[in-house]
Amino acid sequence: RVYPRQVESSGINAEYGDVIEGNRVYIPCIYVLNKIDQISIEELDIIYKIPHCVPLSAHHKWNFDDLLEKMWDYLNLTRIYTKPKGQLPDFNAPVVLKEDNRSIETFCNNLHKAILKDLKYALVWGNSVKYQPQRVGKEHVLCDEDIVQIIKKH
Repeated sequence: RVYPRQVESSGINAEYGDVIEGNRVYIPCIYVLNKIDQISIEELDIIYKIPHCVPLSAHHKWNFDDLLEKMWDYLNLTRIYTKPKGQLPDFNAPVVLKEDNRSIETFCNNLHKAILKDLKYALVWGNSVKYQPQRVGKEHVLCDEDIVQIIKKH
């Protein structure tokens, strides 16, 4: 069950008390406002200022990309793409990791448990490295949309 935010008469946000007591769980949410094709630009500008909202038109398929991007952000998920040796990266099927656990070790374990045993190093392209590509170990922390190539021991 999701609870709206409450302000007690003392002026203290009830959410903090609930967290301390542990009797409620608050989860992030996104409000999807449909039928933006039926409102004016001025009204749309006002809607865009509302926090946690994504205006869209399901009929015309407008703004679906914003919704998808906001969902990735709110769920704190990271997309990591694989690159087989001598081939282009596979952008169709990313490995999805949670934001708090996105190391090369976790990446390898998500592919297959045996890969980590044979890991020599990984080549990474993306925002988590200074050089493109950069050689990293299993402790390296990846960023969203990084590309990884695993190099195995022989």
